[in-house]
Formats: sequence, C-alpha cells, structure tokens
Amino acid sequence: MNAQNSVKKVGEPSQYHSKITEWPEAERPREKLLKYGAQALTDAELIAILIRSGTGKITAVDIAKTMLKDYDTIGRLVTRSVADIKKYKGIGNTKAVTLAAAFEIGRRAAISSAEKKYKITSPTDVANRFIPLMRDLRQEVFKTLLLDSSNNLLKEVEITRGTLNSSLVHPREVFNAAIIEPAAAIILLHNHPSGNPEPSSEDIQITRQLVEASKIIGIPIHDHIILAGNSFTSFAEKGIL
Repeated sequence: MNAQNSVKKVGEPSQYHSKITEWPEAERPREKLLKYGAQALTDAELIAILIRSGTGKITAVDIAKTMLKDYDTIGRLVTRSVADIKKYKGIGNTKAVTLAAAFEIGRRAAISSAEKKYKITSPTDVANRFIPLMRDLRQEVFKTLLLDSSNNLLKEVEITRGTLNSSLVHPREVFNAAIIEPAAAIILLHNHPSGNPEPSSEDIQITRQLVEASKIIGIPIHDHIILAGNSFTSFAEKGIL
C-alpha cells in the first residue's frame, strides 16, 4: 500500500482504526474525562463512553461519529428511538437502552434545572423555554402549558404526537389536566417540524374549537404558539386567537 492510499479520509470506513485501548492514554475518552472533566470531551467521545466498546476494528468513537454524522446534531440524535439506535453495527439491546436512558436523563435535567417558577409574560418567554426542547423533534407534538393566577408555569402536559387534527386534540384531553391541577389559564403549544411557523387551516380550526370550549369550562386560553426551528408564531400576537 502506498502512502497516498494509507491516508485516512474523513468519513471513510473505520476498519483500519486501532482499538481505543491501544490509543495514547491522553486520547482515550475515559482517561480524558478523568483528567480534564466531561466538558473537555467532544460529543462523539461522550457518546462513545456510553457505548463502551466497538465491534471488530470499529471503535466506539467511530460508531458515535457515524451517529452524529447521520443526524447532523446531537440534538437530533437524542430524539431517536431504541430501534433507530440499534440499526448501527455494534449496538445491541443493552447499548441502545443505555443511550436512550442517558438521552432522556439529559432532557429531564434540562427541564428541572430551570427555575421552579417560570413566569410567562409574553410569547417570547414560551419560545425561550421550549424551542431548545422541541426544535429537533421530527413529529408534531401538541402540549398544554398550565398557568397559575400569576402566569407562573405549573406544568406542561403532552396531549398528542403526530399530525394534528380535531379528533386527536379533543377539548376533554386538553382541559382535563387543567381542571385537576387546577390551572387559572392555559397556553396551547405545538411544533412544526417542517420549519414553517405559520398556522395551517387545521391549526386555526382546532384553536377556535378549544377557545369555545374554554369559555364553557371557565379556563381561558392565553395563546397558541407554534414553534418551528428557532422561530415561532403567536396566535395572540397575530390577533387570530
């Protein structure tokens, strides 16, 4: 093999890689974490620690890099199911479950690390809190945000996943948790994976149906907010609530 052919290219299959245990100690993910802390590691190195070992001459770091390449960002990777994770060579049930559990811990930590009382005074407050959590979702997710009388966020409730329609987003499901809590008001929230924040005719129809129900139940709807990537649309601001 000549020198040109022996050069490893980015994205090239990793069959020529040596085992991580054969790497210089300073380059091994576990040793780096012990010496410098988790913040010093790349996304691929952190995922590789969870994977623990590769298969054949494909290292855990190689597998992690392939995952990140396929999903572009770690934010998109962490939304994948166990079945999606298991598609990678060297990832069986145990490793897939470990990764899925770690990803879920990260999401829950991101939520719980926020202030216990999050006051919502504008659509931007909702966007700032939920865009990081929902911008990489590949399905539409509809939530209700339950508020107290001071507009503090009491709880978020997921109502449905998938393309929205009036049969799935039923007033009974939307207001059930608000009645139990009890909430003084609610905000409707869902995402558009397409990246277009403009409301569809179905979005408007569902919102009008829920607003009419809110008048009967006595729990007002302050807003309906659509998140799309890093942008959002507020029904209240558009005057269509």
